[in-house]
Amino acid sequence: MKSINPSAQSRTENYKLLIGSIVPRPIAFVTSHNEEGLVNAAPFSFFNAITAKPPLISISIGRKEGEVKDTAYNIINNKEFVVHIVDNSFIKQVNQTSADYPSNVSEIKETGLKLVESTKVKVSGIQEAKIRMECKLHQAITIGDDNQPTCDLIIGEVVMFHIDEDCYAQGKIHIDNLEPVSRLGGADYSKIGETFTIPRPEMK
Repeated sequence: MKSINPSAQSRTENYKLLIGSIVPRPIAFVTSHNEEGLVNAAPFSFFNAITAKPPLISISIGRKEGEVKDTAYNIINNKEFVVHIVDNSFIKQVNQTSADYPSNVSEIKETGLKLVESTKVKVSGIQEAKIRMECKLHQAITIGDDNQPTCDLIIGEVVMFHIDEDCYAQGKIHIDNLEPVSRLGGADYSKIGETFTIPRPEMK
């Protein structure tokens, strides 16, 4: 067993251990817009659910040399965004949006994805996604030291779910029809493989 002290390593070295160990990770494909209404789209794999009432989700958006990324900037300023669950049908376009496009360039146009109007927020969603969640900003937390923050933790409240009918029945999601894609370490991704069920134990 190898023991590693994270305080003796660089940020990059710790990052590699985290993304290689905490797997598979769901991917939040997030749309937001700037002051001019330009839609920004980007994927984030430090993403999860927090609670069901109210329905809250979290996305950790890392900073680049202390600079706030476009998605975090847009969400903090406009208080709205849309989260899409990434599936196998559009993973290549999602990956393409992770390129370093300038702030004045919409990743949507560059990848050929189609926008669809939202119901309760002004930010448009992605038509290709089988699940999308309209969100309003609940809380934004800056993480890191005062000299150079390292990320913005975005907590959003889901105000509307949109789910493809093939993926939904009796209040549940059909994982086989959703075909979600998850993030692994490096440039690797994963699909849902074999699944199994273990009932929760009951105390007698």
